[in-house]
Amino acid sequence: MVKRKTAVVIRKAHRYLGIFLGIQFLMWTISGLYFSWTDIDEIHGDQFKKEVTPIAHNNLLRLDAISYGYSISSLELRTIADEPYYWVNDSVLINARSGMIKSEISNEEALKVASAHMIENLEVASIELITEVGKHHEYRGRSLPAYVISYDHPENIKAYISAVDGSFQKVRHQSWRWFDFLWMTHTMDYEGRDDFNTIVLRAFSLLGLITVLSGFVLWYISSPTLRKIFKR
Repeated sequence: MVKRKTAVVIRKAHRYLGIFLGIQFLMWTISGLYFSWTDIDEIHGDQFKKEVTPIAHNNLLRLDAISYGYSISSLELRTIADEPYYWVNDSVLINARSGMIKSEISNEEALKVASAHMIENLEVASIELITEVGKHHEYRGRSLPAYVISYDHPENIKAYISAVDGSFQKVRHQSWRWFDFLWMTHTMDYEGRDDFNTIVLRAFSLLGLITVLSGFVLWYISSPTLRKIFKR
């Protein structure tokens, strides 16, 4: 069997690794439980959104009548506050009736876009135009500038509307924020949340494996049954 001094070293290593990794192991377990017990559609805020009915428009400008000045590689017809717009080349918003270029939608138009997507019984508390967000902001990685519409609701609901193209972007609420925080602790990507190849995650995974293996080694060197077998 292993010498006593070696066994003591293994026990100490196992103990201190357990203390060091314990919090992260706990977060992995808690976050995993949370993910398995939650409905991802509810996390996305689908319960606060309604099905959007497409609006049929007429008397629209022909594409060759648009004074855009560039060749058109992509085009999408959008409805913003009941008005038709062409979203051209993923960069320019043009009124589909007047042909006028629209640089940015207004507060009132953003509210109408949100009203077309959100359920009826939500009361608007405030609306704000944001031009930049931090790395950990709940609207990170999305189109800016954007309007954030806050609702008077226990879940602190916020709807985000792109000020550039008038598109409904995302719904954020308290359950999503908990999910986002736990996902960050699960992946250990404290910047973008979705990188599974961070050095921190690799290091903790390796140390976790060492901790488990050291536990098996301790069982092996301290098992009375094994001692009897080896004595024979």
